[in-house]
Amino acid sequence: MKGTNDNLRLEQQSKLQQRLNPQQVIFGRYLEMTAPEIEEEVRRALDENPALEAVGEVGVSDADDISADQFGESAEQLQRADYGDEDEVPVYGAYSDGYDSDGNGHDLLSTSESGTLMDVLTAQLADIDLNERERLIAEHIIGNLDDNGYMTRSLTDIADDITIAEGVTVDVPEVKTVFAKIRRLDPAGVGAVDLRDCLLLQIDRFPHTLTSKIAREIIADWFDLFSKKHFDQLRSHLGIDEEQMHATLDFIRGLNPKPGALVEGDTVNDRLRHIIPDFAVDADCDGHMRVSLLNSVPELAIEDSFKIDDTPSTPISRREADAQAFIKRRHDDASAFISMLKMRADTLLSVMKAIAKIQHRFFETNDRSTIRPMIIKDVAAETGLNISVISRAAAGKYVLTAHGIYPLKMFFNERPKEDADTSSHEILEALTKIIDNEDKRHPLSDDALSQLLDAKGYRIARRTVTKYREKLGQPVARLRKQF
Repeated sequence: MKGTNDNLRLEQQSKLQQRLNPQQVIFGRYLEMTAPEIEEEVRRALDENPALEAVGEVGVSDADDISADQFGESAEQLQRADYGDEDEVPVYGAYSDGYDSDGNGHDLLSTSESGTLMDVLTAQLADIDLNERERLIAEHIIGNLDDNGYMTRSLTDIADDITIAEGVTVDVPEVKTVFAKIRRLDPAGVGAVDLRDCLLLQIDRFPHTLTSKIAREIIADWFDLFSKKHFDQLRSHLGIDEEQMHATLDFIRGLNPKPGALVEGDTVNDRLRHIIPDFAVDADCDGHMRVSLLNSVPELAIEDSFKIDDTPSTPISRREADAQAFIKRRHDDASAFISMLKMRADTLLSVMKAIAKIQHRFFETNDRSTIRPMIIKDVAAETGLNISVISRAAAGKYVLTAHGIYPLKMFFNERPKEDADTSSHEILEALTKIIDNEDKRHPLSDDALSQLLDAKGYRIARRTVTKYREKLGQPVARLRKQF
């Protein structure tokens, strides 16, 4: 025991800790909410707190007078039905190397309105002669296709899954027979195990012509040369002329490497159509910016029966005291909620006005190359707000302009070099133009791209050029080569 007591000590330490009060935590959460989320929060508060009431019509908060202008139009009505610039909407370019005509990765939008890929394929099972056992196998196979239509599990695993989940013993040959029927469904290429298999499934649907025959030989026997774009070697192996090679490559580029996305792409399309902007920025011919906060939140007030009378009162019963305590609690909650909403509106408008001021040339011209270098510290210097507050205010928010809808994160970009006044957007635009205009038979290396950018006044290192090229979704020179 004596040894134990000798180890006991009393020490005094000094620690500096920052603690957020509950109001700050709630305000931070409200600040991060998008327009639809804050509208849902207001509806919830109106349902739960009888002291809150909506006293005005849904409106748009103006930058100059947050509660002065009230319009009958909702945010949905103000939202553009489509993007102002087609370049803003991802489209399928049907390029076998995985990039669209603008050098961006495929982000497919569907023209089909039939539902998910699983729904579409399941509906087609009715047209196939299947018994109950085969239909069960077919449904399990379809359930193991990814959004692009590729098979994600082996047939052996699927057979085991059916045995375990359904209590029906099936063997691999049975699954293989049904799988062959699934691979004949539409869209062509579903059920493929890899890209080569997907392209071959599509080629086999075409009439047997010389072009389709050569295309099949390229994908089946010379896929490695094709993927690396060694077209001269391909032409030599196949013994065809340049014209036939062009025709065959055009045929292959018309195939779809992601057939399932033609159906599943509807989800992407719906998401783009349902983006609701949080702000609107209008620029007049004189360069004056009008910034508005878009929402469908009505003006809120304290309901009359919950207003507190501050005049002294005579002693009351326990029941009346409980009632008054309830009224005061609900009154205080409603008052705090209204104050939080106004603080949120003031903060968001302050941030958006600062962004519009710094990036005024973009809002006037809609030219991305005019976007200036801007980081959160620049907005903080303009508004006097804390960096974390600005970060929360900008997260997940969109702005509506005369030219389209843009995410606020697009306007934040660092300088490539500390002493440069050039934004990454401007360099990306210049790099895009250089790559678009290069000789496709002899694409430019990153060193050559760096030299051309340097000649245009953009002095950046080759490794930075590589980073920007990859950001554009452009492959290395060898893979950009066209025959």
